[in-house]
Amino acid sequence: MADVATKKLLENDRMIVWELLLEPGESTGIHTHEYDYMVHVIEGSTLRATDAEGNVNYAPLEKDDTFYFTVKDGTAWAGELATTPTHDAQNVGPGLYREIMVEMK
Repeated sequence: MADVATKKLLENDRMIVWELLLEPGESTGIHTHEYDYMVHVIEGSTLRATDAEGNVNYAPLEKDDTFYFTVKDGTAWAGELATTPTHDAQNVGPGLYREIMVEMK
């Protein structure tokens, strides 16, 4: 199973900070979010999330979008936005996608 993002920037006893970079067509690989997490979009694009059962969702994410996901009972919730904690994310947009993610241990 893949890491939740491209590069781990910091880890301590309270959090893990990641950077995610996806060129058009690139994907993260199947990974699982075990912790609640915050995402801040630095460069936006459209991501296609595919869960372990093959269900697909599209998320157009724009620069400066920020979301906090609570992982509970097999779903990661950010308000009304929901995804499964186990998924693959692929950049299906025309440009680079870049985000900073903070997982709360």
